[in-house]
Amino acid sequence: MERKHLLLAALMSVIFGLGWVFAKAVLDYFPPVLLAAFRFGVAALVLIWFVKPPRGQMRHFMVISVLAITIPYAMIYTGMKDLDASTTILLVQLEAPLLIVLGAILLGERPGFRKAVGTMIAFGGIVLIAGDPDVQGSTAGIFWVLGSIVIWAVGQIKIRKLGDVGGLRSLAWVSAFACPQLLLVSAVFETHQLDLIGNADWSIWATVIYLGTVMTVGGVGIWYHLIGKYPMANVGPFLLLVPVTTILGAALWLDEELTTITTLGGAIVIAGVALVIFDHPFRRRARSTDFAGD
Repeated sequence: MERKHLLLAALMSVIFGLGWVFAKAVLDYFPPVLLAAFRFGVAALVLIWFVKPPRGQMRHFMVISVLAITIPYAMIYTGMKDLDASTTILLVQLEAPLLIVLGAILLGERPGFRKAVGTMIAFGGIVLIAGDPDVQGSTAGIFWVLGSIVIWAVGQIKIRKLGDVGGLRSLAWVSAFACPQLLLVSAVFETHQLDLIGNADWSIWATVIYLGTVMTVGGVGIWYHLIGKYPMANVGPFLLLVPVTTILGAALWLDEELTTITTLGGAIVIAGVALVIFDHPFRRRARSTDFAGD
């Protein structure tokens, strides 16, 4: 990779990693579903002017938005309220292995021996994290996060079935459909939204703008740019820097500390994910219709 693209890849990892730290901080103010609605509403407002409407596919995008954003992000932010940002990001690393499993089940894809082993290793790390006594008090949060990953992965499979419609186009319209859905869910299950919106200070709104523009549009945009130029084997490993950035950021800004068991489990998860996403350097497996789940 050229030096400028290496820097872009590193920047992408920092953007995604800090996004989880900032989201955790703002969840102390906004309820989780409302925060998700704001994040993807901002992303849709930025992107929707630059991509064509998915004519003839509106119904498909509406269904996909429920599976790819509305349900999983409502769940993951709900779980994150009860978990540290560090623990959450380690659990989220299960996305790649789970996509391999669902791809085999729903699409008939053959992952190969190395990816199968990596998937089993990653699942083993998740079991270790879930068994940490310091985390077991937040069992509900763990299940919210893990459940969100399963549904998100199903959404990604649905997106792949659409064919080559373009990553940013998919992101724009899925976000546009998801925002009102999330607002409706928030109206039903959460309270005091108008008071919170009216009393939010500039730092809260700055965080919302970061999540919608820098993390969702900027980070995912860099991802698409890089996988359009290089094999997944070159770009994918930079995603392993995301949990590192999140853990460091959470330690500095949120005073979080990882236990030995969670650290070991996280290392096992990352090792398993590395086996899954490291591919033969001359194979180009990236699909422009998939978008990163950060």
